[in-house]
Amino acid sequence: GLVPGLLNLGNTCFMNSLLQGLSSCPSFIKWLEEFTAQYKTDQNRPTEHQYLSVTLLHLLRALSCQEVTEDDVLDASCLLEVLRMYRWQISSFEEQDAHELFHVLTSSLEDERDRQPRVTHLFDVHSLEVTSLPLETKRTISTLFSGSLPPVSNHWKSQHPFHGRLTSNMVCKHCEHQSPVRYDTFDSLSLSIPAAVWGRPMTLDHCLHHFISSESVKDVVCDNCTKIRAEGTLNGQSIENQRTTFVKQLKLGKLPQCLCIHLQRLSWSNQGTPLKRHEHVQFNEFLIMDIYKYRIPVHKSSQNELNQKNSEETTPGTKDGIAVKPSDAEQPSGTKPFFMNGACSSSFLMSSGTFPLAAFPECSSPVYLYRLMAVVVHHGDMHSGHFVTYRRSPPSPKNPLSVSSQWLWISDDTVRKASLQEVLSSTAYLLFYERVHSRVQHQSLELRAEE
Repeated sequence: GLVPGLLNLGNTCFMNSLLQGLSSCPSFIKWLEEFTAQYKTDQNRPTEHQYLSVTLLHLLRALSCQEVTEDDVLDASCLLEVLRMYRWQISSFEEQDAHELFHVLTSSLEDERDRQPRVTHLFDVHSLEVTSLPLETKRTISTLFSGSLPPVSNHWKSQHPFHGRLTSNMVCKHCEHQSPVRYDTFDSLSLSIPAAVWGRPMTLDHCLHHFISSESVKDVVCDNCTKIRAEGTLNGQSIENQRTTFVKQLKLGKLPQCLCIHLQRLSWSNQGTPLKRHEHVQFNEFLIMDIYKYRIPVHKSSQNELNQKNSEETTPGTKDGIAVKPSDAEQPSGTKPFFMNGACSSSFLMSSGTFPLAAFPECSSPVYLYRLMAVVVHHGDMHSGHFVTYRRSPPSPKNPLSVSSQWLWISDDTVRKASLQEVLSSTAYLLFYERVHSRVQHQSLELRAEE
């Protein structure tokens, strides 16, 4: 029930811990398999030392026991070698950061994908029509392939499962005009740890709420306020741009299949020296992300109809959209909001990983439910330390789609079994979650695939 360890090449625990964490994410390994499928057609060149995706896939498959290996300890130096070919100079003899290496891997995979030539599929009529083909050839192709067409493979343009999008929303405090929503990509959520309140444990939900909490941005030009002011002045009079205070808020526009959460443990003293924050942040085996998801605002007249139509997608007791005033929250007067934003916090999930659905009807069907797959922990201070990983044991070969309940503690080449309680008590640095689809969502996905 154990997995291979990884040889420490000097100070490579940062790489070893990250590889063990990534190998516990089945969706990421599956994506790599699809991503590297086209390389198999080229048998003339050795791909192991050429592509990051192929090198990474072989390592992760071995660490997840999908490839037969006789070695109890593997050597991952091939990953550093291929990263150097990608212009990354990563020394194996200096203290490095596992989160920075995670960014290096995801950005390098994106670069590798973008470098691939876009070969037009023979059945991709639309792409062929816009190319410089003779008119008669285009007509012949359209005639031959009119009607239903087979799906076009699009492996090279697909995003990795850690890819997500953040929304940034700005609302004028004076006229309540909302600026266009801005989208930014992310491959991990880097959360700062807010100041602790005495007698209150710090939870992952506190960090997430702090991340999306609204902030005031002063002295911003509001085009709507300027327009209103211009309409009220006499013709011919020039007016200055009206500057007001805006409320800015972040939310998650697209949640990834694999969610990497980075807890920022770097802080600075008054003298400017780096310090590490050692406090424990409570997290659970299951995490609900519905309340952090951005929802497109809709017109009030169609709000009730939309809620009835998409009841499984909406959050009870909240308004769609973001940056609304506190008075807009539809909370019954005199009642204490037991659920945050109308959805239950992941803090209410039991330590055993079970979800008390009967006790919390508001959470009976969370859409964005995630299961913990791995935890990377850093021991030591900002100047020196050691990375270890808690991860799930691979599923049994008899049922490869199952999720093992056995946890492992891995420190380079040392591997032992661990309990879930030990995992949840650790001082997490990186958390790897994978999305759990409900039975209803699986059925809808199957129907879409059939269509």
